[in-house]
Amino acid sequence: MRVIAGEAKRLKLVSPKGFETRPTSDITKETLFNVLAPYIYSDTRFLDLFAGSGAIGIEAVSRGAKEAVFVEKSKEALSCIAANLKTCR
Repeated sequence: MRVIAGEAKRLKLVSPKGFETRPTSDITKETLFNVLAPYIYSDTRFLDLFAGSGAIGIEAVSRGAKEAVFVEKSKEALSCIAANLKTCR
């Protein structure tokens, strides 16, 4: 799994193991952000619910959003989000 566009393009992301979370495919992310692109500005705040690995929120920030808020209940997934955010810096 990776960031597909923006400042963090090609950055590899880790995801939680098991069946509790499922990564969003690259084609789905690309389609989602093709729709959202006109609405992402430098002051946009992005909410990533059921964040899993945080890939959607990280993609939004990579594409120009000011910040992303990640909501996730799984401790393993939260660890993946933290690791992915650390890699992005």
